[in-house]
Amino acid sequence: MGAIEGPVPPAVREAARRWIADDPDPDSRAELTALLTSESGELAARMGEPARFGTAGIRAPLRAGPAGMNVAVVRRVTAGLADWLLEQGNGGATVVVGRDARHGSGRLAAATASVLAGAGFQVVALAEPLPTPVLCYAVRALGAAAGVQITASHNPPSDNGYKVYLGGADAGAPLVEPADAHIEAAIADAPPAEHIRTVDVAGTDPAGLVADYVRRVARLPRGGARGLRIALTPLHGVGGAVAVAALHAAGFQDVHLVPSQAEPDPDFPTVAFPNPEEPGATDELLRFAASVRADLAVALDPDADRCALGVPDPEAPGGWRLLSGNETGVLLGDHVLATMDDTARAAAPDGPLVASTLASSSQLRGVAAARGARFAETATGFKWIVRAGPGFVYGYEEALGYCVDPDTVRDKDGIAAAVLAADLAATRRAAGSSLPAALDELAVAHGLHLTDAVTVRMDPARRAETVRRLAERLGDEGGATVLRRERARAVIRPSGTEPKLKAYLEVVEPVADPGSLDGARARATRRLAALRAEVTALIT
Repeated sequence: MGAIEGPVPPAVREAARRWIADDPDPDSRAELTALLTSESGELAARMGEPARFGTAGIRAPLRAGPAGMNVAVVRRVTAGLADWLLEQGNGGATVVVGRDARHGSGRLAAATASVLAGAGFQVVALAEPLPTPVLCYAVRALGAAAGVQITASHNPPSDNGYKVYLGGADAGAPLVEPADAHIEAAIADAPPAEHIRTVDVAGTDPAGLVADYVRRVARLPRGGARGLRIALTPLHGVGGAVAVAALHAAGFQDVHLVPSQAEPDPDFPTVAFPNPEEPGATDELLRFAASVRADLAVALDPDADRCALGVPDPEAPGGWRLLSGNETGVLLGDHVLATMDDTARAAAPDGPLVASTLASSSQLRGVAAARGARFAETATGFKWIVRAGPGFVYGYEEALGYCVDPDTVRDKDGIAAAVLAADLAATRRAAGSSLPAALDELAVAHGLHLTDAVTVRMDPARRAETVRRLAERLGDEGGATVLRRERARAVIRPSGTEPKLKAYLEVVEPVADPGSLDGARARATRRLAALRAEVTALIT
């Protein structure tokens, strides 16, 4: 939230003085103190409603006060997490703390580790900025009770965040309800930050953990082909070195990093928004892929838990196009199931289980049936995907998230997805084929599935009223409204992090044979446009 217009109420100034008195960070104290005599509204913004702690943790602007990400807020959040972990019988257990390379991540990670150590936990504070999947792996590998990653993923440079992963039976999976509500209540009861006990924690060299993670990911390829040139960007994030190491260890030696985006930079200077889904974010990657004559382009988001793929396409501008999250998700899901050995299938007596969300394409359902696997459609979010049921071997969501190796990382993992995608692309290339050809084959086998999205920004009150109206008309399915038409659907739900309403569209067109693909695509495109118009009118 930005500055609040109008005079600053005396109560806000008094609350700010109390916060300043209990803030352990001199920079934050100075920031608020400088605003005490201001009438700009910035003080009210910083002293506004605290960021809510949910299953995705917290993301907020880096600024002083309860409505920002800063040392005082992180101390209180961690005190609440520590109290909840103690209530669960985890006293003295190991907790892993990691961070990305965003502004403030080092200080916030140190604050997190110090509070956990002060509460009696054995803290492993990873000493370098690392990808979120490495933190997830560390929770599992070290038998930790929990892990905390300081990251705002692909948010703007001005933000940072705090994400919690659970150990034990959850095996490094993201936090899930109702634990978030219990932790939020404990945060509300936490004392002022200055009065929370802290113990400094020395950093732990993560080299061994990273090497173990890389070795596990390098075992993912199912085929023997390695003749593939890969162009890769970490989008100024922390995934570059680990991704290259994993690809090299897997046998893919011809890897080229986009030079201007290869090193971590918290300002993300070459992109307007560091999210591979955003228009323009991968333009530099695709230009670079064309210049080095790559066979596959890979974009990681800044904390490397998401992955976008680009492929050569002579009909696309510049000769390259990005695959959608649904296209990549179905390709990788089919590859996982098609290459499972008897040992892996025997580990799931009821058959392997794959999962995607209600907001993702339904095509994976048909792929699973054809490959002798079970399919689950979950509510939105990886916290549900990875808990889809026994025998879970693969899951994805349309927003570029893929869990391709749940025995290593029980969450989305962009690096592991990139390695598996390289395996599939190299196998196809060796056979004289390609990833677009594989998509065509899946369309013939299971129908052509075209997807799109409609996003409408609206203020929270209007959004709540729209959601209520849609639920009354169409019903509620796990927090979403579903508009169904013949061989088509639109899943409408509010964004969990922004004041937006999102609609995920899908139309399915049968394909009789390869020669019918162009006609099916033309029909599906017309139907998708009509559905988009209907949904836009419905939600605006």
